Parts: sequence; C-alpha cells; structure tokens
Amino acid sequence: MTSETHMPGPVCLIENTTGQLVVNQEALKILSAVTQPVVVVAIVGLYRTGKSYLMNKLAGQKKGFSLGSTVQSHTKGIWMWCVPHPEKPEHTLVLLDTEGLGDVEKGDNQNDSWIFALTILLSSTFVYNSMGTISQQAMDQLHYVTELTDRIRAKSSPDVDDCEDSAEFVSFFPDFVWTLRDFSLDLESDGRTITADEYLENSLKLKQGTSQKVKNYNLPRLCIRKFFPKKKCFLLCQPAHWKKLTQLETLHDNELDSEFVEQVAAFCSYIFRNSKTKTLPGGIKVNGPRLKSLVLTYVNAISSGELPCMDNAVLSLAQTENSAAVQKAIAHYDQQMSQKVQLPTDTLQELLNLHRACEREAIEIFIRSSFKDVDHLFQKKLAAQLEKKREDFCKQNLEVSSDRCSAVLKDIFGPLEEDVKRGIYSKPGGYHLLIQKIRDLKNKYLQEPRKGIQAEEILQTYLRSKESVTDAILQTDQTLTEKEKEIEVERVKAESAQAAAKMLEEMQRKNEQIMEQKEKSYQEHVKQLTEKMEQDRAQLMAEQERTLTLKLQEQARLLKEGFQDESKQLHTEIQKLQERMKPPKRCIIS
Repeated sequence: MTSETHMPGPVCLIENTTGQLVVNQEALKILSAVTQPVVVVAIVGLYRTGKSYLMNKLAGQKKGFSLGSTVQSHTKGIWMWCVPHPEKPEHTLVLLDTEGLGDVEKGDNQNDSWIFALTILLSSTFVYNSMGTISQQAMDQLHYVTELTDRIRAKSSPDVDDCEDSAEFVSFFPDFVWTLRDFSLDLESDGRTITADEYLENSLKLKQGTSQKVKNYNLPRLCIRKFFPKKKCFLLCQPAHWKKLTQLETLHDNELDSEFVEQVAAFCSYIFRNSKTKTLPGGIKVNGPRLKSLVLTYVNAISSGELPCMDNAVLSLAQTENSAAVQKAIAHYDQQMSQKVQLPTDTLQELLNLHRACEREAIEIFIRSSFKDVDHLFQKKLAAQLEKKREDFCKQNLEVSSDRCSAVLKDIFGPLEEDVKRGIYSKPGGYHLLIQKIRDLKNKYLQEPRKGIQAEEILQTYLRSKESVTDAILQTDQTLTEKEKEIEVERVKAESAQAAAKMLEEMQRKNEQIMEQKEKSYQEHVKQLTEKMEQDRAQLMAEQERTLTLKLQEQARLLKEGFQDESKQLHTEIQKLQERMKPPKRCIIS
C-alpha cells in the first residue's frame, strides 16, 4: 500500500441493501491506491459466531470490524480493511469480513449464496467460522459449498459434458481454513490423540450407500475435498465467561482464557505465514487495482443475472491492463527517443539503430506488463504504433535535415548569388572563375557538420536550379571557343547524371535499410513473445501439475475408502486436465 494510503478502520466493499449487491466507490478508491501485491483473507460463517473478532486480531487491532453484542447480525455485505502485511514486506494484507450467513431477520438465502461465492472468488485464504463441532448440522449449514458450481464458472464456454469445473476451480480457489469456536471435546479417535487437521479429515470421510440421505451426507464433504485440496483446522475454546463475551472488544489478553489467547495467536501466525498472494490462473499476481477490477466484474455479472466467470474476469482485467501496457511501452519509447535522438542524424542507419534499441525496451515493457493478449491483438497495436513512430521520426529527420541544409546553402552561396546578380562573372574568363568558386563553396558546404541525410540531395537540387544561370555565363564567355563550350555542357550533363544515379542508389539503399528494420522489428516481437509464451507455459504447467497431483491424491483416497463411482468421475476430470496439458501450437504474429 502506498504511504499516502491509510485505513484507520474497515470500509464496506460490497453493500447488501434491499436484496441488491452494490460496490462501494470509496472502497474502490482505496484499492486503486494499493500498488503492492495483496494477500486476501476472507471469513464467512453463521451470524454471531465471532468472525469479526478474528479479523480484528489479524489486523492487529482490538476494534475495527463490528462485533456486535446481540443476536442481530451486524456486518452487512462484505467489509474490507487493508493493512501492511506483518510478515511479508512490500505486500498488503486485505481482510474481508462478511455478513453472517443464515440471518433469520434478513431471510435472504440468495444473497448469502452470492456473498459466499464472492468471498471464494476474491480471497487467497478462505476462513469458515462455526460454533462447536463438525457435526452434520455444521455440514448442513455449509450447504453453500455445494452450490458453487451453480454460482461460479471457471470458463466462459465450458465443455458440453463438463458438468463440474472442479479441476478448473482448484487452480484458482483459495486455501480453506475451518475455525471451530467454543470447542470443548477431547481430540481422540480410536483411542489415540489426534490433531485438529486429522479431526477435520475424519469429519470429511464419506459414507457408503446410495440412499438420498447418504448422498446428502456426502455431497458437502465431496465438494470440500474436491474444491479445497489444501485444508487447515483450528479449534478455539470459549474466550471468557459467557457474561464477559459482550465486552470482548475491551478485554485484555490477561482477562481472556489463556488457552484461547494461544489458539488465536496460532491462527494468526498460520494466516500470516501461509496465506499466499492472491494469484489468478497463469501466475498473475493481484494488486489493489486488479482486485478492484475483479470486484467490479463479479458484482456486475451478478447484478445482470449472469454467473461470475473467472475467464471473463481475467479477460476484462487483461483488456484494461494490456491497453495500459501499450501506452506505458509507447511512453517509454517516446521518452528514450527524445533523450537519445538529435535530429538530423548523419545517416539513416544511425536513426534506425536508436529506434531499434528503444523499440526493444518498449517491447520488453509491454511483454512484462501484459497478459492474456488473445490473438496478440495488443502486441499488434504496439507494433503498428512503433512502426508509425519510426516513420514519423524518419519523416521528421528528412524535414529537419532539409531545413538545415537549405539554411547552410543560403548562408554559403548567398554572397555568390549576389555577385552573379551584379554581373561580376559576366565577363571574359568569368565562367571558369564561377565554376571554381562553386567548387570551393561546395567543399565548404560539405565540411559543415550535422547537415543530416539530405545533404547531397539538397545540394544537387540547388545546383540544378542554378544550371540556367551558369549556362548563360558559359555561353557569353568570349574567351571560350564553341567547341570548349560544347565540352563543358557535356561535362555538366555527365556530372548531373552521375549525381542523379548516386541519389537513386542512395534511395534504394535507404529503402533496403527500412525493410531490414521492419524485419528486425518483427523478429524482436516474435523473440520476446516466444520467451513470454514459454514462461507462461511453464507457469501453467506448474499450476496444472499441482492440480493434477492433488486430483490424483484425492482419487487415491476415494479408492482407498471404497468409492468407485466418485473415483471414476474424478478420473474423467484428470483425463481432461492431462489433455489440456499437451503442448499448444506455436503462435505467430501476423
């Protein structure tokens, strides 16, 4: 978070009013200023279960998120608090507290489901907070997890037979943490002491059978196992005597149960050390502006009656950022060229070399800042703009050189033109004097520095414009015979033709240099794009390998527990994932 951004307390990020979810503009402004990568921790659970207390502890504060002290749900919608990450330098911890699920006064299960889905989409660690034990009632209250495939889409166009996106979901779903409040049981199983994580794993075991009751029992457990491969459980005892619970905000640690204090400290330590930077598929690290874009895209989709889609959210974000990446690259090119180029350049190649160096840096900036550039549309826009910039510089170089040469010619040949007008050379022997003077002035002109690439062409154009004057002086020079005059005329013609041929050759060479530069520009784009695609492919493969490993582990567990049908279904997902992991065709910019 930038030094200018300070949040003394939470603000509402997504308001839940009259059955509608509305994004709060003040919160979006705050996110816009958070330039660091964000670690997003969200908490959900039934109302009045102490969610806000845990979030305040993560923020390092006693007060902040509203705790409330009655049976009414206090937090409406999703509230946000951005604080410096206590253990990850240059990262911002974004805490999201949600309104209590199942508020009887609200009576809006539809919005509860959407808030649950939004916290899944926005967070990198998802905390589910409940009271007591992991009983069937607790699982029934977590029915929102069974609705995720009806609320969220991973791809904008899923396969026809792809009834679930669970393999896709694993790639962007957050880590799952279950906090059990007021837990008072002894942790034992089959006569041995178990850990909280083992307690959670045992609670997620499936039952054999095909009855509807068994299916209802297994469904939430299957969803948690498939969607959240990485799971963690924390057991928290009652914090204080029940009469003091309404004063939890004001109680010091020494007034709380010491075991509860230790348990909360362990929870916070785990969150700080293990919660990952919010990352989108493809290894795209999320910062404040990107999180803002996700919030807007998801809420707008819900408001318009559509399903929030990860693919669409990433593409929408890519559209904005790739456009900005083009502008950033062009701005860098303009800045570098303005610093390095002094027009006119002595040769075209000098200008092209400067252009190529600045172009290479501009492409690097674009490649580094862009992602999901479908069909390379934005890179093609960059290439077109850079080509236009090169053409403009070449044109400007010609103009500046022409102006400079014309000024030098006027300064050098001006006095000679005045002498010709006064008739100084209209006398016997005047022609040879004029020719010698022109040769001397030409040498003086050629020795003038920084005339640029038009030096020869402007000189020849000037001399051709004066041929009628020199010819008139030649014809009137009485010291020359007719034969000598004819020889001189032919010499002048030959020199003129030679100069014209030289200019034509120079023009062809310049065209070849331009075409060569175009090819080098294209190759530079392809080279850097290929390197980026290889990096992206490696990142994607790593993600898919992790997903595949987790799927295979879950399949093995299902087989071990004797659930053949569920294992076969997972095997189908694994096959689809392996098919997607095959190398893609090489992309070409055209």
